[in-house]
Amino acid sequence: MYLLGKTGYIIIAIVILVLLVVVFFLTYILNKRTPVPKGCENLVDTEKCASCSNTNCKLYKLKDDLEEAKKEIKE
Repeated sequence: MYLLGKTGYIIIAIVILVLLVVVFFLTYILNKRTPVPKGCENLVDTEKCASCSNTNCKLYKLKDDLEEAKKEIKE
């Protein structure tokens, strides 16, 4: 029982795949833009971050800012 031809099913599969990729990128971008909730800024252990080699990590890039924030809290 073919309601659509073979090409119709291929087109539907391609459209679904493209939609999934678009949803993935949108959620990825929105996740990157989401700020850290209040009260959770200081939950990161900078000693563990210092030994981490993941250069894509947001915390790795903001390591200096985290250390400054900890100094300000102590003061």
